[in-house]
Amino acid sequence: MGGKFCVSLTSAKDNPDKATVAFVVANAAVASEKQTMVFLSTEGVRLCQKGYADDIHEEGFAPLRELMSNFVKAGGQVYVCSPCFKRRKLDEGRLIDGAVIVGGAKLVEFLGEHSPAVTY
Repeated sequence: MGGKFCVSLTSAKDNPDKATVAFVVANAAVASEKQTMVFLSTEGVRLCQKGYADDIHEEGFAPLRELMSNFVKAGGQVYVCSPCFKRRKLDEGRLIDGAVIVGGAKLVEFLGEHSPAVTY
């Protein structure tokens, strides 16, 4: 198929259903051979910390940590909003594999190439 796809995620443990569904959709996109990026912002940035998602498991879905790991292994990118990360005083040394802290310009660059996007 080719092309790009962006999933913007603003939730974590405050709405585990949204967080889970966002990574289900992201996995579907990357499996469809889309260059796929998950952009974590506001509360969603907490998911970039190792161990944070370990206890999130919505009924009917794979555990969130598994969905996230599979996404990265399949070539998906996880971008973490830098100001949101700093505001929450999170630890750069505890980033999950595949997570990169970026500014908003990186999201604009990705979306500027006519990338469809969904937000959770």
